[in-house]
Amino acid sequence: VQLQASGGGLVQAGGSLRLSCVASGLTFNSLAVGWFRQAPGKEREFVAARRWSGGSTRYEDSVEGRFTISKDSAKNTLYLQMNSLKPEDTAVYYCAASRGLIFSDFDNRQRYNYWGQGTQVTVSS
Repeated sequence: VQLQASGGGLVQAGGSLRLSCVASGLTFNSLAVGWFRQAPGKEREFVAARRWSGGSTRYEDSVEGRFTISKDSAKNTLYLQMNSLKPEDTAVYYCAASRGLIFSDFDNRQRYNYWGQGTQVTVSS
């Protein structure tokens, strides 16, 4: 099982990036999927998550209204569209997937079974 995250890069404040996460050896059906990020010297923190099948979606407060988590079922790919980026969004971004995750645990990184390798996002001021 492998999750491959990509799409990171260097962008100016106010710009946009779209991250992608492709799964191999795993289909996202029936799973909860999400994005986390980790800035230097900080703990990995929740960004966004959703059920692959639809319905519940959750965002961390600081990204609400700027980031959108979405999917392409045909490509078995998860996306994170990031708009109006800020320097404080700079971090390594990780995609993750979980079996049997309830909505209240969407932000709990301990409950995710599968992780991608991370992609660097750097926002310059």
